[in-house]
Order: sequence, then C-alpha cells, then structure tokens
Amino acid sequence: MIKAELEVKTKNGKYSIIIGTNFLNQLSKIFKKKGLNFNKCFLLIDKKIGKKKIKEITKSIKQEKIIFLFNASEKNKNINNVIKILNLLQKNNFNRNDCILTVGGGITGDTGGFAASLFKRGLKLINIPTTLLAQVDSSIGGKTGVNTMYGKNLIGSFYQPNLVLADIFFLKTLPKREIICGYAEILKHSLISDKKFFLFLDKNVQNILKLKSPFIEKAIFESCKIKRSIVQKDEKENNLRKALNFGHTFAHAYEASMTFSKKLNHGEAVILGIYSSLRFSLENRLTNLYDFNLIIKHFNNAKLSYNVNKYFSKINTKKIISYMRNDKKNDSEKINLVILKKIGSIELKKRFSERKIRLFMREKLIN
Repeated sequence: MIKAELEVKTKNGKYSIIIGTNFLNQLSKIFKKKGLNFNKCFLLIDKKIGKKKIKEITKSIKQEKIIFLFNASEKNKNINNVIKILNLLQKNNFNRNDCILTVGGGITGDTGGFAASLFKRGLKLINIPTTLLAQVDSSIGGKTGVNTMYGKNLIGSFYQPNLVLADIFFLKTLPKREIICGYAEILKHSLISDKKFFLFLDKNVQNILKLKSPFIEKAIFESCKIKRSIVQKDEKENNLRKALNFGHTFAHAYEASMTFSKKLNHGEAVILGIYSSLRFSLENRLTNLYDFNLIIKHFNNAKLSYNVNKYFSKINTKKIISYMRNDKKNDSEKINLVILKKIGSIELKKRFSERKIRLFMREKLIN
C-alpha cells in the first residue's frame, strides 16, 4: 500500500519518491503510471535480500531481465565491480533506453547508480532501497560512487534516479543496528534544517526505532523532504548541499581508518562524526551549550553510541587526520567542517588547520 509520495525536481529532470508497505508486486503498474518505458532491465540485487522477495520483485517486472546478485560491502563498492556490471550490460546489448534497477542498501544503490551514469553516458535508473539509511539518504539526491584505497566515495558522479521506491516491509527484516544506522541520517537532517522535526524525533524516538506506524513513515517522509529541498536548490553540491555533510568529514575518516570494517557501520560513524563536530564546535565557541546538551540528551535517550574511545586511541589520530585531509569536500590546505550553530542552523565552509583538529582530537576527543 502506497502511503506517501514526494516529487524531486532538478535541472536534469524530475522523479518521484514513493513510500509505503508491501507494494513491490505492483512494479509494472507503477512504471507505467510514471511513464517509465524500457525493454530490458538489469537488476543489481544485494545477496542478503530474501529469495521470496527477490522472486516477488522479478515476477512483477514484465520486461526482459538480467539478474546480478551483489555481495554488498564497503570493500566491494569499488571500480572493479562497476566494470563487471558495465561488461554485462555490453554483453547483453543494453541501450540507453534500458534500465538499471538496484535493490539493496546504499552500497548497492551507489554502485549501480554509478554504472548507470557511465554506460553509454546514461541508462534509466530505479532505486529500491532496502535499508532505512538508503531510504532516507543515499537513494535520493543523485550521488553515486565507489571507494578507493584513499577514502570513501572518491570516484563518482551526480546522476539522478528516475524513480525511488521505499517499501517499509524491508525494514522489518533488519537488525536493530541497521535501523539505528539509518536513524543517524534522519537525526542529521533534523539538526541541520528543522528544530520542529528534531523535537518530534526527540519525543517519538523509541516508536521510530521500533518501526511503529505512523511514526516511522513520518520520520522517513520528513527526512526525505529536507533532503529534497536541499538537492533542488543545489544539485551538484556547490554550496548549500554541503550542509548534508554535517558530521561526515569525521565520519568518513573514521570508516576509512578502520578499513570499512563491519565493526563500525556508516550510521554509527555518522553518530561519532556528529558528536565530534559538535564537541569541536563547542570547544571553539561556535555552537551554544544549551543545544549541545539537548542533542547529547537525545543520544542518551535513544541509546546512540557516541564514544569515540570505543573505536580509536591517540595512536590513530594521524591516520584519521590524513583521511580528513583527502576528503572530497576540501578545496584548500585546510580541512572543511560543517558547523552547527544551533539546531536548525548551520555554517558552511568553515576551514580549520590540521594542527587545530589534531590537538582537539588528542586533548578532548580521544583519551
């Protein structure tokens, strides 16, 4: 059942984000309604999706299908797997009017989206995000890409999907750790843009984490609405869209420093990154103590782990800083951080020296 729909409009076209439960047996009808016509469909599907759901999705697509089961992990989110997909598309004679459909989390969506942007300079792209993180963040907005030995998402493109289908059914199959992973991005969206939404989250966090209706639907809808608003104003991340990177300069460096280990998933790294940015801002009198304490209280009530010491010691500082320096958002010798002045208000393009951040980490963040 479809419960909500948002339309995203960018310079490169428009597409719908459809939110609901158990509606993936209606795919052909939805494609037709949205004017999506294609002859062949390349399905890039995370291996972890259950056989029953894969069968339901494939049965619902009437066009000729090629199915590629993907072992989704940060280590497999690389250029070699993109080349494998491109070779299969060539081998099966796909053309620019055909489609790549991704079924999985952000890793699957990013990898498939990047391949779609490259093949013959662009295939149709449909995302079916199966994690909360992907439903509220990576499946919308058009960022695609892969990791390298130098860091996360350093090779990629901006390539908007033609349709996003967020079925809440998938969330009920996820472990709580994955729900918290997605909640980190929902929380981030509220912090950078909407204090009213933050207060809703603060009041209803346990209902959201337990996937209770209508709280989870509202959280996804409002989160997507915030990202849509930002993407529509700044599709290519020239200015305002950098707000979406709040906490991520630290977070991506934490992930890379642990070689994208399963010990620290993306959402957990984002929570650490949000805390690190907040603490850095507080130490430098860039944010106010009242809002800092309000957010920390929310972390505690939601049982979100923000203890950087749990993962790192002072000996890791040099490596973390090196990854922060290589972050794709930097445009000078200094490190760029998005600063939260207060809940709902951010400051972009704040640049700090490596030395300042290193001293902060060693003296205030990591014991």
